[in-house]
Amino acid sequence: MRVHFIAIGGSAMHNLAIALHKKGFNVTGSDDEIFEPSKSRIASYGLLPDKFGWDESRITPDIDAIILGMHARKDNPELLKAQALGLKVYSYPEYIYEQSKNKKRVVIGGSHGKTTITSMVLHVLSYCKIDFDYMVGAQLEGFDTMVKITDAKIIVLEGDEYLSSPIDLRPKFHLYHPHVALISGIAWDHINVFPTFENYVEQFTTFVSLIEKNGVLVYCKSDPEVNKVALTTPHPTIDRICYQTPENIIENGVTSIVIQGNKIPLEIFGDHNLQNMEGARLICNQLKINDNKFYEAIQSFKGAAKRLELIAKNDKTAVYKDFAHSPSKLKATTAAVKQQYPNRKLIACMELHTFSSLNKTFLAEYHNSMKTADEAYVYYSNHTLEHKKLATITPDEVKQAFGSKNVTVYNNSEDLFSLLKSKNWDNSVLLLMSSGNFDGINLNEFGKGLV
Repeated sequence: MRVHFIAIGGSAMHNLAIALHKKGFNVTGSDDEIFEPSKSRIASYGLLPDKFGWDESRITPDIDAIILGMHARKDNPELLKAQALGLKVYSYPEYIYEQSKNKKRVVIGGSHGKTTITSMVLHVLSYCKIDFDYMVGAQLEGFDTMVKITDAKIIVLEGDEYLSSPIDLRPKFHLYHPHVALISGIAWDHINVFPTFENYVEQFTTFVSLIEKNGVLVYCKSDPEVNKVALTTPHPTIDRICYQTPENIIENGVTSIVIQGNKIPLEIFGDHNLQNMEGARLICNQLKINDNKFYEAIQSFKGAAKRLELIAKNDKTAVYKDFAHSPSKLKATTAAVKQQYPNRKLIACMELHTFSSLNKTFLAEYHNSMKTADEAYVYYSNHTLEHKKLATITPDEVKQAFGSKNVTVYNNSEDLFSLLKSKNWDNSVLLLMSSGNFDGINLNEFGKGLV
């Protein structure tokens, strides 16, 4: 098979390219720019384009499939050439489905928690030495790539609700048609694509309706919107199984779940992560893994990259980073760290970086999302606003939107991190939350420097 990737440098795209290369496909690709770590990773497999930019001469009739990334545009010259030649053009979720038609498909969706739940399932399957394929939205310890496509009979997919490609405007998770599906939570996001909350919720209703006949829906009962979607979406042939926060205790900074009076210590913490674990357990049950084996395996799960990831700690200080950027994620992550360290000062920092978070209309959704922190700092970049062609926002508008008195707003990251560096970190925890990097700050180096 000869496959060409248009916009090969994307996070999911380059991982799929590597997965198909490992499967023995003849893989080529193009992009106008590729950043690290994607650049080094595809170069190590000999897949880095010989030059950056688009070149329609790369598109020839002998190509079996074109895989189109979201980074490309509708008028991309390579795409136009492929269409003129009548070549089959796929989005990456569409192609993953094409490669998994004969597998048992497990799809994990939700506004938050889907990467962690997917990672937990992968961790347990690996521990139990079960062969499987997968696609997950973070680099995981012990896994070479974020995508694996082989002849395995099971595939576990993180079901993102964002659009599939510039010419396929369906949410990615609508393309997978799961046998086993999960919804972890529903909280309005991607307002550039889903302009109203009702429109956003409709995507999850459709997701449920696309579960295969006699399939299973696992859902978080604690989330009222998920509960409503799970129980009211017509689908007479599926089983519906709910979960919520399991019984747990925190002792000496370690969270344990309590099962029939027995304590099982975990590396993870926070109510949302314990809910994620319950969802993962029910998924694993559907894959014929019993609870005893699941609990044995999950004790060694340390989390996915940038999902409450511990950067460094000593006896007096701990520093975590997290991908949290939407209001629901921000609230859950901040509360989880405070719950885990109730006697320490929590200093939480977040970056407004996504289209939704920097939108004036959406800002009000962040009201009280960081109120559980002792000190909260919100950063945004005027340059990012200009780059995304969004209306100007002021620090006062941001502070008013967050609502709680503990919030201070910065739009110069050097000033913010100089302040953090000057603080006394004894008996404190620092939580850094962003889908970016605070305009070029190496969070790992900074965190290790504090402790």
